[in-house]
Amino acid sequence: MGQERFFLELEPPAATQASWPHVVIVGGGFAGLRATHRLIGKPVRVTLIDKRNFNLFQPLLYQVATGLVGQADVASPLRQMVGQAPNVQVLLGEVEEIDVKAKEIVFNERRYAYDHLILAAGSGSTYFGHEEWRPIAPPMKILEHANEIRRRVLLALEEAEQTPDPARRRLLQSVAVIGGGPTGCELAGSLVDLMRHAIARDFKQLRASDCKVMLIDPGDRVLRAMHPKLSEAAGTYLQRSGVELVLGGRVQEITDSEVVLTSKATGAEQRLPAGTVCWTAGVRASHLGKVLAASSGCQVDKGGRVIVEPDFSIPGYPEVRVVGDLCSYSHTSDGKSLPGMAGPAVQMGGWAAADILARIQGEQHAPFRFTDFGSMAVVGPLYAVADLRGIRLSGLIGWLTWGLAHLAFMPEMENRLSLLLKWLWQIGTRERDSLLIIGNHNQHMGVEVGLEQREGQANEAAGAPAPAPAAEAPPAGASPAVDGGPDPVPPAAGSAP
Repeated sequence: MGQERFFLELEPPAATQASWPHVVIVGGGFAGLRATHRLIGKPVRVTLIDKRNFNLFQPLLYQVATGLVGQADVASPLRQMVGQAPNVQVLLGEVEEIDVKAKEIVFNERRYAYDHLILAAGSGSTYFGHEEWRPIAPPMKILEHANEIRRRVLLALEEAEQTPDPARRRLLQSVAVIGGGPTGCELAGSLVDLMRHAIARDFKQLRASDCKVMLIDPGDRVLRAMHPKLSEAAGTYLQRSGVELVLGGRVQEITDSEVVLTSKATGAEQRLPAGTVCWTAGVRASHLGKVLAASSGCQVDKGGRVIVEPDFSIPGYPEVRVVGDLCSYSHTSDGKSLPGMAGPAVQMGGWAAADILARIQGEQHAPFRFTDFGSMAVVGPLYAVADLRGIRLSGLIGWLTWGLAHLAFMPEMENRLSLLLKWLWQIGTRERDSLLIIGNHNQHMGVEVGLEQREGQANEAAGAPAPAPAAEAPPAGASPAVDGGPDPVPPAAGSAP
């Protein structure tokens, strides 16, 4: 007999809303927040549910990890953003079950009814079946991960300052970033800048020349999703800045002191000493995709993304919409699935909410049409590459474009102003905003994203391998146009990227 669930009955924010259709939105990211904004002031009752009480601007997580900005600069409380709207209620909790036949969800051990459901639960990181690497090589998906990376890098420098052994000191000053997509490039470029300037300015026993940041990718170039000329420009800049590009090798093992690779071309083994390892090479959809599939019989792709209809619904259940990183939407002119980036997510969320309103009011709604604004990545101070629908920019003008795009996508004006002021201060002084070492060892690595703990326990009990990554899923820190999760590197059979 299953666990008893108590039904959660909440009074509408206003008595007049009791008869209004109830729209439940799961996830307060780019897609969910846009859907919520679209429904504010409309004749619908909206409930926004998220396991966090804030919206996170993931494209700038690498800046938190490297001390450029503080965590409050990239996160905004949901209640302050939308919770004050008369027809919006914000609830804190993680959705665990979905009963599409009863039109109910389960969260916080209670059942909750909906008339329309929008799932925008996003994505998490994957290690291609090597979850034992997670404690050694933190991903960069949530604030806790960014704080952990910063803590490890700064602690390594502090230990190196007190280490008499030159070999140990060089090891502590080395960092390996796995994944050569936008997130990896941004993190590597910012880390080498942080380490060299911090050592030159703040440490007495260390030499900047001993700093080593390695960017590892199985491909023949970084930023493989971008035009080869932009990829070449980014790679050249990174190398000029001191980042060592390690291309053409797949990760076979990660330990506390090294990364072991095998060459794709020759099969030769390569061992790279590294005191700190960061992982930006895998992304998978939220586990709610599988929960929905088990309840409705809908299909998911190999990365766990829900395959949706042209209106983002699932077969047989038009009241359920799936948007953002969680959906696989291939109803495009070229038949390719839309990437899980901030741009598509915002457009999906807004269109799905507008379509729900149109159906409630008995009106026709224009079909969804995605507008691609391009992609971009910053690889160093005042240097970025951008591909804006064929217009390719690099260098300072690319960085200015990148900065303006990020400020435009930032949902809160307060964050825009604080980021702009901090960026200007960093340009003038080269000082970083937040270089605090906080937390205990691995304190943040147990924070699960999207029912990961439950699925991990189920896989362990069944002896099943970890789920495969989404081959076309996007990188997370690159830009608002290239956002959604860590950089994807599809693995070969039995190996990691």
